Amino acid sequence: MTYQLDPQLIPAMAALGRGDGPPRARGDWKSLRASGELGQAAMAALVPPSSGVDSVQRFTVSPDGVLIELRWYTRAEPAPQPGAAVVYAHGGGMIMGTLDLYDEVVSWYVAQTGVPFLSVGYRRAPDEGSGTTLAEDVYAGLAWLLEHAPDLGVNPARVAVMGDSGGGAPAAGSAILARDRGVSLARQILVYPMLDDRTQTPDPSRAEFLTWTYDDNYTAWKAVLGGDFGTDAVSPVTAPARLADFTGLAPAYLDVGDLDIFRDEVIAYAQRLTRASVPVELHVHPGAPHGWERLAPWADSARRAMADRARAVADL
Repeated sequence: MTYQLDPQLIPAMAALGRGDGPPRARGDWKSLRASGELGQAAMAALVPPSSGVDSVQRFTVSPDGVLIELRWYTRAEPAPQPGAAVVYAHGGGMIMGTLDLYDEVVSWYVAQTGVPFLSVGYRRAPDEGSGTTLAEDVYAGLAWLLEHAPDLGVNPARVAVMGDSGGGAPAAGSAILARDRGVSLARQILVYPMLDDRTQTPDPSRAEFLTWTYDDNYTAWKAVLGGDFGTDAVSPVTAPARLADFTGLAPAYLDVGDLDIFRDEVIAYAQRLTRASVPVELHVHPGAPHGWERLAPWADSARRAMADRARAVADL
């Protein structure tokens, strides 16, 4: 039996196939960033603005002398305090995406769950930062939140890290840093996360369904890793699938589509967590390519995925 696209996604994928903007050439991170951010802006426009978010406050943190922007989202209706909170790393293959382009995503989670989010403007590869810098930036946001927890009405025992796509790598990397530095996390929520720089061998059976291609993956990881790309020098903080010891990591929620090139690495990551006795919830969505729920937010599978993610946040 061959792979099949969820029928409700066919119109969105057909529209995507027409494409706009610069071509995504292998190895050209500037073109990939330009075209990718056009796509992120288009996806953000597909859903109405979330109501119920009362405040977005801006802060900064400086892990190594460079200012990193933080945005603190809270709902209009006050949540019980001290309560839970989420530190969020936006998607974009670690080379693109901005806090502005993810305002719609973060606002939706906050409005649906009542849980405040701290969105971290981590440095993007290769011109702003590379290697472990991205995860260190997300960890700096986590450390800032824990330091200011009393002022923000946050219970430090109920804090999670979360990231989607390229943001899944620095989110998972920050969870590794937290474990290694003695910081307890309530959960890591990883949405079709980009975890393994070694995912470079094309699967022809899924080629026609890919929204994030193997060429895109090569371009992004090469930008992140530079001269370490393709070697054993890659840190698991940068590419979490390289981790040898999963013991003591935070409980995990993971989801991915079965038409996503990240599918196998996400499933393998979940398996390695479970073998280390880490509680795991894993969802693999049939007929779904990378980022499908943002391309077609009206689809039944998209609604189910978003409801499950919201539940994982609300359960904190």
